[in-house]
Parts: sequence; C-alpha cells; structure tokens
Amino acid sequence: MVQWEQIAAHISQVTGKPFEPDDRRSVGGGCINQGYRLSEGDRAYFIKLNQASQIAMFEAEAAGLQDMQKTRTIRVPTPICCGTDGSTGYLVLEWIDLGRSSGQSWEEMGRQLAAMHKTTSRSGFGWQRSNTIGSTPQMNPWTTNWTEFWVEHRIGFQLRLAKRRGGHFPQAERLLKAIPDLLADHHPQPSLVHGDLWSGNAAISRSGEPVIFDPATYYGDREVDIAMTELFGGFPSEFYHGYNQAWPLDSGYQQRKNLYNLYHILNHFNLFGSGYESQANRMIEQLLNSL
Repeated sequence: MVQWEQIAAHISQVTGKPFEPDDRRSVGGGCINQGYRLSEGDRAYFIKLNQASQIAMFEAEAAGLQDMQKTRTIRVPTPICCGTDGSTGYLVLEWIDLGRSSGQSWEEMGRQLAAMHKTTSRSGFGWQRSNTIGSTPQMNPWTTNWTEFWVEHRIGFQLRLAKRRGGHFPQAERLLKAIPDLLADHHPQPSLVHGDLWSGNAAISRSGEPVIFDPATYYGDREVDIAMTELFGGFPSEFYHGYNQAWPLDSGYQQRKNLYNLYHILNHFNLFGSGYESQANRMIEQLLNSL
C-alpha cells in the first residue's frame, strides 16, 4: 500500500515548500514501473513506483538525470527525491507538460543531443556506478578501450544472461570474437550518452522544448544513442538533420548500428522472452556476414 502522505512529506522537505496534493492520477510509466501525476493546484510531480528492492534503480536514474542536466545542453526532468516506504520504492521527478511536436523542435533536439555528446570523461568508457537498462542490470566499470567495454559489459553480459534464461544463440562466441573486427579503425571518444534513447523516451514539451527522459546513462560511443533512435520506428528526419549539422556521424556508422542495437534486442529477450530470440539471431548472422 503506497503511503502517498509520506511521499508528499518528502517532497515538502526537499523543496522547502509545503505540498498537500489534491489530485492523483495514473499515467503511463512504461513496462517496468507504475507512473502517477501527483499535484496540488498547478504544482505537479511525476511519481515512479516499484518494489522497495529496486530503489538502487531509481537512485541511478536520478544520478543519470543530474549528470545530463549538468551539461546544460538538453532538457531532462529534474529529479526531486527518491526513497522507500515499506515495500514500495519511489522516484519523484519534475512534471513536464508535453505538447505537439514540430520539425523545428526535433531538429533542435538533434543539435542539443550532439552538444550533450560532446561531454566527455577522462576516466574512459563506463560510469561512476552500475545502473539498469529497463530492469536489467547494466555494468559500467571504467574501461579505457571501447571494444573491450562493448564485448565484455554490453554484448557479452547480455549473452551470458540470455544463456541462463534458456536462450539459444549458436553463433554467440563467434560474434564476441568478431567484435574487434567489426569495430576496427573506430576510436570514439567517451561521450555522455542517454543509453536508452528510443521514441518512447523523447518528446517535445508544450512550449516546444525538446525533452529526453528515462535514461540508462554512461559514457560510451555517441553512436549508441543514434542507433537506438532508429530501432523502434525511428525519429523524424529533422532530428538526424539537426544532429549531423552539429556533429556529423563517423563513416561506418551504418555497419556499427546493428552491433549497437543488438544489445537492446538481447535485452528485450532477457526482459520479455523468446519473441526476440530469432531477431537477435538474424542480427548476429548479418553482423558475421558483413565481415
């Protein structure tokens, strides 16, 4: 049973303003969490709920949003607070009213994302903590070599998890050995990436401002974000025009795109089951045939 009074009291404590909500309504929270809009008059917050055991997932999401916000490049919801109440974990975020999109707004999103990607790390690829991709653990140990990071902590990790879940990926070992060839002569800088940038995690505010949310933040090849925008339906063409105006993609991106998106298809197998097994195997075959 959610103790909404405790969440409201936590918001009051953190913001320094009394908050006594007079309206609560369920809103889309995705496949992993429950989502609510909690408001008092015109003052509103977005509340994510999950089991208290998942609080580290919310803490990492808040930290990722803070890192993205510090770049002052693209708008993300401001994290307000997170905590647990009995068996429930919660994350409180700024509520942003979303509106109708325009080509100009999507072009600006592309430019702003490119600006965020220019934020780099002297520590290499990874992040200061592990987080989650959906509800799957995402390991982010600092690694100086991008190929090593992608083999071990992205594709390799998902394949090991998939094997434990009964997945059948006969070319898995061959693929892992081939990744250095697939990424040959590609030496990206560590860029701050959203990490889970599909169309459901990007929108335009009512005022026309680009917004991205629900991140799985880390420092990686900026192309992982662009690749995922193409995975489930794609973003409007203006987005890609704006991005490439600000920072053109490197040659060979079209070949690397499938390797980067394989991570998400394997994750969908691990989250949602066998419906994604054949798609992942087709992608593996395509990657091996491209060598």
